Amino acid sequence: MAGRSSRTAPKVAVLKGGPSAEREVSLSSGRECAQALRQAGYEVTEIDAGKDLPERLAEAAPDVVFNALHGRWGEDGCVQGLMEWLGVRYTHSGVLASAIAMDKSRAKQVFRDAGLPVLESLIADAAEVRARHVLPPPYVVKPNDEGSSVGVYIVHEAANSPPQLSDQMPARVMVETYAPGRELTVAVLGDRALGVTEIVTTGWYDYDAKYKPGGSTHVVPAEVPAQIDAACRDYAIRAHAALGCRGLSRSDFRWDDSRGLDGLIILETNTQPGMTPTSLAPEQAAKVGMDFPALCSWIVEEALCRA
Repeated sequence: MAGRSSRTAPKVAVLKGGPSAEREVSLSSGRECAQALRQAGYEVTEIDAGKDLPERLAEAAPDVVFNALHGRWGEDGCVQGLMEWLGVRYTHSGVLASAIAMDKSRAKQVFRDAGLPVLESLIADAAEVRARHVLPPPYVVKPNDEGSSVGVYIVHEAANSPPQLSDQMPARVMVETYAPGRELTVAVLGDRALGVTEIVTTGWYDYDAKYKPGGSTHVVPAEVPAQIDAACRDYAIRAHAALGCRGLSRSDFRWDDSRGLDGLIILETNTQPGMTPTSLAPEQAAKVGMDFPALCSWIVEEALCRA
């Protein structure tokens, strides 16, 4: 891609920001992707996605939209539906895959149907969760349709009282059996698993651990047995296919190493992974020889080649 002339370079509109709880992460992803795409030779326009998005896109007239949005609206099928309606090509997954993956409960059912191991969980009223233990501790409470560990509560085994969820939590939440073990993640690019990363933190892999400097350490490739490495890759590819994902996705796992393969659980699949050079998916791409501009270029070209 490097070396294209400005007259032949495809025009790419990079969507970033947006109204979700993950706005700041998306702004960072968008800036980094736009810079990488310019370096790769594309003509790039950056758009902070808001209610005027149709007008902004009409002005930019891109050949393809690079979706660097995270969280609600940007990765739950909404902006994807707008792109379909406008007849604009766009990166990453389509409407249905995005909507299902963002809905953790529905995604789990897809995973079960595909034979993938998942945790037991239920959807409950937040008021009920504040009032009593709806599952025996330990368990985890989180929004059913947010990412980046936004609004995650861990209720430990010794907890005498139920969690006092903040007023910002949605009226309905997911309550999930707590899975001890190590945090593993696998990025899938097309039909290829890029690698397995272990995420090492001093506590829960929450929002701060993901995005604040020093919050976590990424071990790439993860120091796990060959059987677990292979299973993580296999499960991630199967999850990507079962959801109907396109382009890039990333699946997250917990592994209880005291139980071997039986201790490996898929947690969720992210159809809009973080996209800075040090984010998990780009790190894995770099390990297999694909630098950040090349990764962003692959994502754009995959979208451009779709019918």
